[in-house]
This record gives sequence, structure tokens and C-alpha cells, in this order.
Amino acid sequence: MNDAHYHLVVNHFPIIGTIFGLGIMIAGMLLKNNTVKNVSYVIFIVAAIFAFLSLKTGGSAAGVVKGMPDITKERIHEHADVAHKLAYVLYFTALLSLLGLYANIKNHSKAALISFLTFIFACLGVFLAQHVGTSGGEIRHTEIRKDYKADHSEAEEHEDED
Repeated sequence: MNDAHYHLVVNHFPIIGTIFGLGIMIAGMLLKNNTVKNVSYVIFIVAAIFAFLSLKTGGSAAGVVKGMPDITKERIHEHADVAHKLAYVLYFTALLSLLGLYANIKNHSKAALISFLTFIFACLGVFLAQHVGTSGGEIRHTEIRKDYKADHSEAEEHEDED
């Protein structure tokens, strides 16, 4: 495995974890169930750990793909920039999650406020995660780029084969 592969192994969980964590947090808030909220808190903490690992492997992964056809420094920089923003949001969400776990265990009067703040930061995290995933995908997947133009002659050849 090379450094780009290590990055691909860890970089999906901050995105998926944040989305699942937000969904579970919403369920916990609607049901007024601290156990369900605690599950989301743990997911947010794990997502932040994987965000850290993603950042640590991202620079090396960029070194592997630089110079490949259709890969620009601008795309890599854009992806890294939004990935750092997501990581900081996830780190803060994890901190709130630790506070939320403590508040729920101690039945603290601020537990509902902490879950609401965690919800807000998780929403921001999902928004940024979408941008991180898209900008990362655009590095190697030309078909999802805004400036992609399909070569219809190749598609027509495949249709003729059917």
C-alpha cells in the first residue's frame, strides 16, 4: 500500500460518521433519549479521530498523485483547505460530545443545551463534509467535475455493442 491508499482507507469515516452521527442525534433529540444521544456523541468522537488520521495521510497522498494527468495543485489545495475546516469543526464537535456524555451521565441541567450545540456543529460538519468529499473525488474522478464534458462517441460505441 502507498500513502494515497492509506488516505483512502481512513478518509471516508469523517464524512459518513458525521452524517450518521447527525441522524442519530436528531433521533435522540426527538425521542428525548440520552442513550441515543450518547451513541451520536461517540460517533462524533470517532469521526474526529478519523479526521485527524485523514489530515495526517492527506499530505503524503497528495505527493503520490501530484504530476498525474488532470491533477492540479489547485484541486489538491482546495480539497486540503476544506478538509482542514472540516477537521476543526469535527474536533470541536468531539469536544462538545465529550461534554455531552459527561452531562448526560451526571444528569446536568446543561445537557440539552450541549446536545443542541452539538447538533448545530454537526450540521456545519455535514455541510463541510459534502464539500470535502466532492473536492476529494474531483481530484481523481474527472466525471464528477463541473467542467466535465462526456465524449459521446465512446458512449455510442458501447451502445452499438449491446
